[in-house]
Amino acid sequence: MFDSLSDKLQDIIKRTAGQKELSAENMQDALREIRRALLEADVNLRVVKAFISNIKDRAEGENVVAGVNPSQQLVKIVHDELIEILGKELKPLDYSGHPNIIMMLGLQGSGKTTSSAKLAVKLKKEGRNPLLVACDVYRPAAITQLKTLGEQINIQVYADENSKNVQGIISSAVNYAKENGYNTLILDTAGRLQIDTDMMAELLLIDRLFHPTEKLLVIDSMTGQEAVNVAENFDAQLGITGMVLTKLDGDSRGGAALSVVYCTQKPIKLTGTGEKLNALEDFYPARMSTRILGMGDIVSLVERAQEVFDEKTAKEMERKMAKAEFSFNDFLKMQSQMKMFGSMDNLLGMLPGLGLSKDDRQKISHEGEKQFKRIEVFIQSMTPDEREHPELINSSRKKRISIGSGISMHDINQYINQFEQMRKMMKGFSDIRKNIGKFSGKLGENVGAKLSAHQMMKNMRRFK
Repeated sequence: MFDSLSDKLQDIIKRTAGQKELSAENMQDALREIRRALLEADVNLRVVKAFISNIKDRAEGENVVAGVNPSQQLVKIVHDELIEILGKELKPLDYSGHPNIIMMLGLQGSGKTTSSAKLAVKLKKEGRNPLLVACDVYRPAAITQLKTLGEQINIQVYADENSKNVQGIISSAVNYAKENGYNTLILDTAGRLQIDTDMMAELLLIDRLFHPTEKLLVIDSMTGQEAVNVAENFDAQLGITGMVLTKLDGDSRGGAALSVVYCTQKPIKLTGTGEKLNALEDFYPARMSTRILGMGDIVSLVERAQEVFDEKTAKEMERKMAKAEFSFNDFLKMQSQMKMFGSMDNLLGMLPGLGLSKDDRQKISHEGEKQFKRIEVFIQSMTPDEREHPELINSSRKKRISIGSGISMHDINQYINQFEQMRKMMKGFSDIRKNIGKFSGKLGENVGAKLSAHQMMKNMRRFK
């Protein structure tokens, strides 16, 4: 997501280091390179012109603040302008109405049906009771697809496979929702290969009859410039309330995200960042801006950690660490939770201060994930007792594990030694945390808990 643009912008900003001030002369090359980087990222020409003009107006003649070099000033200016173009601030969904109705719009292949299911998962996690409504009565297997997704996420799907009357289906779904306590209807409307009169007429009729509080246009970020044309057409005819940008994890350029908000003046409300059905996130322009500039996104990382890590499991692992009882089974559990963060590449992109390029992150991610897979094979080649009690593993057991896993004895010994070192470190760190708690009371416990979580992640990276 934005990786190509991010790398180029960071490189351009580094070149301004060492200048005494931001002037028309030394900014000319930087602005030309920024323009080129934006165009290569498939950003709409209107957006590029406005972006460059705004940066130029703010940068020229600006005096360098004491202690802040020109490159840092340029980062601030570009950061602020990116936030402006991306929509300034989070625009939350409107949940008014009884029941609340959200209409999902888009062309075929944009990810509309999957996004509807992802939205249902998100709303359920937030305490709402969503009902998916199958309104695509034209595309073969569309209703079956939605029902299959509904079963996977354990959310009810309202459908009438014997009817082609979309308005009648929605009306019945509204009554069903009122009778059964559903407070949000997600309408998975029909897509088309292109925008046509019949398509818009049906959507306009749904809008006028049922007054959805949200009309969300689902856009495939991989379509680049075409995303702007689609967004402008839907908005002109239907008046969309916001957009859902899908496949951001697969688009290294990011031009669609930087273009659609400026061209339509409608916000991106949600982004799809992976194939899993929980990979739908609120869109924060400020956080996205910091990620584009290689400054990480620690807030999103912490929020993801709160979702992923089970508190009960974490406390049990902490108890085991304190007694040096941390086992290979516990390591597998921890690794399983780490996988729920998404790819290691994505995780590295959220960490501030690394300054890694896309290629570097991919290399580290590839090597790290390859090592984790080898360790999984190594652990799975043990008996249940060996996994739970690592001290049982003697020379003959190591030979058996080596043969079963296809891993050399040298690597087996290395893994076991590293695991034992990690257990000792965890035990020692737990003792330090207890002492902090004794001297500092509740504050010390909170600090220690945070450090413990950080150390847990650090130790996982060490054991590979």
